[in-house]
Amino acid sequence: MSVKDDVLGLLTDRDGPLSGEWLARKLGVTRNAVWKAIEALRREGFVIEAATNRGYRLVSGPEILSIPQIKKWMRPGEIGTPMEIHSRLDSTNRLAKLMAADGALHGFLVLAESQSSGRGRMGRSFFSPEHTGVYATYILRPHMHVEQAVLLTSLAAVAVARAIEAVADVEVRIKWVNDLYINGKKVCGILCEAGMDFESGQLEYAVLGIGVNVTAMAFPEALSGIATSIENECGAHVSRSRLIAEITNQLNDLYPQLATGAFMPENRSRSNVIGREVEVLQGDRRYMARAMDIDERGRLVVKTPNGIVRLDSGEVSLRFAR
Repeated sequence: MSVKDDVLGLLTDRDGPLSGEWLARKLGVTRNAVWKAIEALRREGFVIEAATNRGYRLVSGPEILSIPQIKKWMRPGEIGTPMEIHSRLDSTNRLAKLMAADGALHGFLVLAESQSSGRGRMGRSFFSPEHTGVYATYILRPHMHVEQAVLLTSLAAVAVARAIEAVADVEVRIKWVNDLYINGKKVCGILCEAGMDFESGQLEYAVLGIGVNVTAMAFPEALSGIATSIENECGAHVSRSRLIAEITNQLNDLYPQLATGAFMPENRSRSNVIGREVEVLQGDRRYMARAMDIDERGRLVVKTPNGIVRLDSGEVSLRFAR
């Protein structure tokens, strides 16, 4: 953690002013280092008063993600510890995969303020403008076969749905297997990628990417009417720091259920797909079917003219639903 982050954390936690001398002593740095940290925060848009003989006081500022601000909402748990925040990445998943292959610990969290090449499923891009969303990837090391990996996405969908509802007055639905919807529009995408041991078929690691549109925002024409944000739907401010903490808390609560699938009844109950006509996309194949259920392995059960099919990969579209 940088001196800047430490200073911001202390200013955020204290209503009154803090002297430069106290901050320097508390952090074990020089007063000049404190001054440089204050100036860096001001350049990022924070309004910090400096009163002679009284010290520094945080007045206002944009919600710039910082580890202290996130951690004050977090409960103890192995997921989300440690974490690092980047001002801009091409993709949090890409960096997390490199870190995982290099031995990063289970639970490591990679965050970015923006992404230049945010990724969704099927090679699609994920709209990731600065300071508007949560762009997070968790490095996980589950003991499971690669064929069970769909359960990890199903678990994450429940965790993020719970987290959004904890910070905003909205109802969140899940479109199998990795999209979250509010009022019929997409608010979140989840991308789980994995490294595997080819001899055993077991996962060596999984990187769980989560992108959530948070602040009030306008979308490009191609996404207008399809995508939304939490604030667009609830009409109230939502703290990105608190949402990240809530997602992490819910992942810690639910992760022990990965082996049993105890979270699946909630995943089913949140589905906006079951009982509807859907278009199934698997590779180059497209066909219409009726979604009947989601089974204990997280597979979507669909009825086709040729019989019942259980999908553990691919995706479905509701564009042609009746």
